[in-house]
Amino acid sequence: MRSLKIGASGMLAQQTNVEVISNNIANMNTTAYTQRKAIFHDLLYQNVRRAGVSSSDADTIVPAGIQMGLGVKTAAVYRIPSQGNLLMTGKALNVALQGRGYFQIEMPDGTEGYTRDGSFQLNADGEIVTHDGYRLIGPGAIPAEAEDIQISPEGEVNYKLQGEMAWAVAGQISTVLFVNEAGMDAIGDNYFLESEASGPPLEGVPGRDGRGKLLQEYLEGSNVNVVSEITDLISAQRAYEMNSKVVTTSDEMLSTVSRLKA
Repeated sequence: MRSLKIGASGMLAQQTNVEVISNNIANMNTTAYTQRKAIFHDLLYQNVRRAGVSSSDADTIVPAGIQMGLGVKTAAVYRIPSQGNLLMTGKALNVALQGRGYFQIEMPDGTEGYTRDGSFQLNADGEIVTHDGYRLIGPGAIPAEAEDIQISPEGEVNYKLQGEMAWAVAGQISTVLFVNEAGMDAIGDNYFLESEASGPPLEGVPGRDGRGKLLQEYLEGSNVNVVSEITDLISAQRAYEMNSKVVTTSDEMLSTVSRLKA
């Protein structure tokens, strides 16, 4: 029976939905994590009687045909790039993006990666790096004797040497925008790569041309709404149960047919 496969496709779709929701909930405390949402499309339709054809005898037009759906499929899992909560840390090298944009990171293979996770540190050479030691593209090295570091909302990095009053400039943090943020390639550890779907990175100064400003001593939290996720989880569970009921009912109907005697 067609309904067996339709019900099974619904169960598979809701299983994917639960997996996406569970990943959101698991990352509710992940720095700069972006919520995901599963999107579903209906499958092809089988035309038993096509709308608009002529009836055989009276030569009239059929106003509504018979199209039998074949189930559902997962079309995409979108990222929802809304602003996460800003969390004060008090650490000079913690930087949050307040608005759109991504930091540029030099990956181990020399290519550019992108992240909104601004939990930076200094390495042995005084370079600003991520938690994995990947260099933040833009600012230069900060001397070990620097006693204070300031990062402006526009991305200018300054430091003050011990015993001196004047501030020295270490460089400029630039951020990038993408036409289609949802099309970026997530590779884990809060990093993203450019893809054909995302378009090329558009580099610029924070706070200009739609880019968000930088906020020193803050980190961006996850944008996951736990209440919404729990509600979606309950809805997905009920949908899974209803699709499983379709499979059970179809099986019972097939069993009834198989017991019929001529």
